[in-house]
Amino acid sequence: MRIGNIDLDQRVLIVAEIGNNHEGDFARAVELIKAAAAAGADAIKFQTIVPDRLVAPSETARIAQLGRFALTPEQFAKLAEIANRAGVMFLSTPFDIGSVAMLDPLVPAFKIASGDNDWPGLLRAVARTGKPILLSTGLASLAEIESARSVIDAEWAKAGSAPGLVVLHCVSAYPTAPENANLGAMRALATLGTVVGYSDHTLGVNAAVLSVALGGRLIEKHFTLDHDQSEFRDHKLSADPSELAELVVRVREAEAMLGRGDKRRLDQEAPVAAAARRSVHVARDLAAGATLNEADIVCLRPAGGIPAAEMDKVIGRRLARAVAAGARLSPGDLS
Repeated sequence: MRIGNIDLDQRVLIVAEIGNNHEGDFARAVELIKAAAAAGADAIKFQTIVPDRLVAPSETARIAQLGRFALTPEQFAKLAEIANRAGVMFLSTPFDIGSVAMLDPLVPAFKIASGDNDWPGLLRAVARTGKPILLSTGLASLAEIESARSVIDAEWAKAGSAPGLVVLHCVSAYPTAPENANLGAMRALATLGTVVGYSDHTLGVNAAVLSVALGGRLIEKHFTLDHDQSEFRDHKLSADPSELAELVVRVREAEAMLGRGDKRRLDQEAPVAAAARRSVHVARDLAAGATLNEADIVCLRPAGGIPAAEMDKVIGRRLARAVAAGARLSPGDLS
């Protein structure tokens, strides 16, 4: 599965979730993009929120805060250009159906927030764009996730194409305590037959790195310039630039350590194999014509003669010449 220019089969995609940590300041949003790119992130992600399309009119304080943080469509378009110039993918989560159309020309994939993974209207609108979907699974049971996928699949079936779904393990607690991270749930998500990833709300980077070992192919980590920028909750649970850089390094190390996943002898093991594998030797002096039995042979290091793995093929063979105790046998010694 590909998102933008990244093949998730070949590389874990690391997303710096800026969200609303810009707090409505366009210059800070630009700075966040550039800092995430410098730290090695593959993508940055914002949240596209139109306050009166998200919360009820009675939620006046919430609407006021969201209004202060909101960016305009024109600003999102400029941020997408800046991200592209910085070498990172631009992503944003739509929190209403109208924002899907606005973001469609700007993003290579769409993210569905955990709070909306049970909203068929938004799921259908995003699926109709024909772009990959990142589905966050906080608040949802496996059955509810399957239900969301069925809505998406139905739209893709109508179009005759399935651009790909990444199901992100997520715990909607801010921050998520280590004992509640429940990373093992990624194994359950893998049974759905989709690509699996992780949207992290824990403090630090350990959980995100561990998720790679559980099959995570996309990692989303909240990102801030400063944990103490304001009282806005997300700053505390976000990675700052140095932590994001550490996450990138450790994820790439984890990828390297996991390797291709097939079990084979590596070229780097060849010198050890020569020293550590055994060859067939004779246990005592034997005359030419002697028939070898198991008591006549012993397997000793190093390799180079008849491999120990083939000792059973030696038993019952006759010697073509006399050999002394401890001698290593070669195929030419057998008649």
